[in-house]
Amino acid sequence: MGIVSAVSLSDHESITLSIVVPYYNEEEVLQEFHARVTRVLRALPESCEIVYVNDGSKDRSLEIVNAFAPMGCHVVSVDLSRNFGKESAMSAGLEHCRGEAVILLDADLQDPPELIPDMLRKWRQGYDVVNMKRRERLGESWFKRFSAASFYKLLNLLVKSEIPENVGDFRLLSREVVNHINNLPERNRYMKGIFSWPGFEQATLEFDRDPRFSGETKWNYFKLIGLAVDGITSFSIRPLRLATIVGALIASSAFIYGMIVLVKTALFGDPVTGYPSMMIVQLALGGIQLLSIGLLGEYIGRIFIETKQRPLYLIKSVERRAELKKLPTAEKIA
Repeated sequence: MGIVSAVSLSDHESITLSIVVPYYNEEEVLQEFHARVTRVLRALPESCEIVYVNDGSKDRSLEIVNAFAPMGCHVVSVDLSRNFGKESAMSAGLEHCRGEAVILLDADLQDPPELIPDMLRKWRQGYDVVNMKRRERLGESWFKRFSAASFYKLLNLLVKSEIPENVGDFRLLSREVVNHINNLPERNRYMKGIFSWPGFEQATLEFDRDPRFSGETKWNYFKLIGLAVDGITSFSIRPLRLATIVGALIASSAFIYGMIVLVKTALFGDPVTGYPSMMIVQLALGGIQLLSIGLLGEYIGRIFIETKQRPLYLIKSVERRAELKKLPTAEKIA
């Protein structure tokens, strides 16, 4: 997808675990994040790498990541040419990681890196996907928790493949699942749905999600609504069918009501009244029509984007730094 391909590590050392970390303007938390993750990875017997993906940060985030020493693991820094969005940044990380198991982890420390060994244990038991379900969402308002729960229920009602409720991007994927995801040609990506779509053997672990370590979330309610629309329209055409059903019901009701009015007027001479009610009906029908046209436009817009076949992201550079005792050279892709 990107204009730069990753350098294979197979000549030096096979990688068992990859941690993919997309970030955007996270300079306040990255050093603490790296310290906690490397502390966990150093205690593991497996060879590991952390793949940082800079999604066009405007602060010092990239500079901080490029200064990280590879303590106990390889460090890969992927710098995108601009802000392409988190879904594209995760796709870039999946295409540039080399681990047999891959964990996606946000840089804000809401998802505890200390749970990585538990996820690996499930993977060693033969599971291809380990979902991390949020038992508690600490630091979030009741409205956000309510809206998130309502969205997952609506999404699973509309889509054919079940998307786990209260499971975000924090999860483990096997190499086989990652390869299938990397081969998907679609440009409109709702990653939570894509992670669930391949199926395979899945396990779920529950955890309490922490508040942000520092800084502010990059996701406001307008972006979350847009993400919800992307999720529904990317994995289901049932909204179009519902619009058809609603239109058929309204048309049938209007026909039946028209016949009643005609019979009453012809047989009993009842005058046709109700101007305010007719205006309400017309406005309601107009609103339903506009919503249906907007819904149709969402699907047509996605078809339009897919036909362009533009890449998901463009890359400025990829830098790999291996642990000095294992690989003393650094490789840079211009």
